[in-house]
Amino acid sequence: MNATAPITQDVLTLPRKLPEGRTNIIGLTRPQLHAALMAMGTPERQAKMRVGQVWQWLYHWGVRDFAQMTNLAKDYRAKLAEHFDIVIPEVVERKISEDGTRKYLVRIAGGHEVETVYIPEEGRGTLCVSSQVGCTLTCSFCHTGTQKLVRNLTAGEIVGQLMLARDDLGEWPEQGAPKEETRLVSNIVLMGMGEPLYNFDNVRDAMKVVMDGEGLSLSRRRITLSTSGVVPEIAKTAEEIGCLLAVSFHATTDEVRDKLVPINKRWNIKALLDALREYPKLSNSERITFEYVMLKGVNDTDADARRLVKLIAGIPAKINLIPFNEWPGSAYQRSDWERIEKFADIIYHAGYASPIRKPRGEDIMAACGQLKSATERARKSRAEIAAEAGM
Repeated sequence: MNATAPITQDVLTLPRKLPEGRTNIIGLTRPQLHAALMAMGTPERQAKMRVGQVWQWLYHWGVRDFAQMTNLAKDYRAKLAEHFDIVIPEVVERKISEDGTRKYLVRIAGGHEVETVYIPEEGRGTLCVSSQVGCTLTCSFCHTGTQKLVRNLTAGEIVGQLMLARDDLGEWPEQGAPKEETRLVSNIVLMGMGEPLYNFDNVRDAMKVVMDGEGLSLSRRRITLSTSGVVPEIAKTAEEIGCLLAVSFHATTDEVRDKLVPINKRWNIKALLDALREYPKLSNSERITFEYVMLKGVNDTDADARRLVKLIAGIPAKINLIPFNEWPGSAYQRSDWERIEKFADIIYHAGYASPIRKPRGEDIMAACGQLKSATERARKSRAEIAAEAGM
């Protein structure tokens, strides 16, 4: 990675303007929507009220047609339709796993595709959201990492993934119906395709929309951002988003992590951990989640478990152990179950929660590390991937 390259890559993000000249209103933050309505000619004394009205129609009721915004005057609705569009990504394909996991192949502007995954659980449901088409990080165990970065998603394309999932699940409330407290999509993890912190501005704006209490209304404690370790953006995430943080850690030495997570060559384990020690204080977050994929004969020894415990000492943390989800051409194998359990026991007895993540959606390639858009599935050979990983 070029040391002089910008940390965020928003130059790769499509502008909000649609081909016909109208602006996609989805993904605009409240201040951005206020400015857009003012630029359209909304009187200043009315603008704040109009923002609230439009916002509720979009994000509470899920309305996609300005004509249905019935508490706005007809001429104002027509004017909105002249200047704006309401556009969310298109679901190209939906697959449902035997365990109920849903994977959506989603088409965004320019014809590009990303994947979004919904994981139902008892009393809750988690949506795994993508932030980029492809990824720059080339983590050697990750299927998404074999797809080169195409571009960043806009804030609207990120928010739109939650909206399309609510469409599919029938979760938008009916006007006049009693309030339903149970949420089918109760949690979001920015853990789909891409590195969220390389698309910081759009991710931040999207989460401001998602967290707004008068719309989609997911609290910051229901949102987890997963990063591979873009150290300079970690403090900004605490200050400007304030959500929970997960870190794709996966190794206990720089030698191994350099191969598994190449961004480690730029910001090594020490630099990453120094930044993480400050995160709970800056964000008022309870603890950081360390994601650790279990790779047979690579990072799964007792010595690795003991090193991991020493490395994270002093950080409020839990460690999610992830049995490796195999994919075509992968150079790695999943650790034996007995080995994973022994690893977990060492961490648990050191005082840390060490849940072993149950693989979900493997039969539809929806499990962690398996996402890759269908149009980009040219397979590298196992030997090519192994060579890139330095194995």
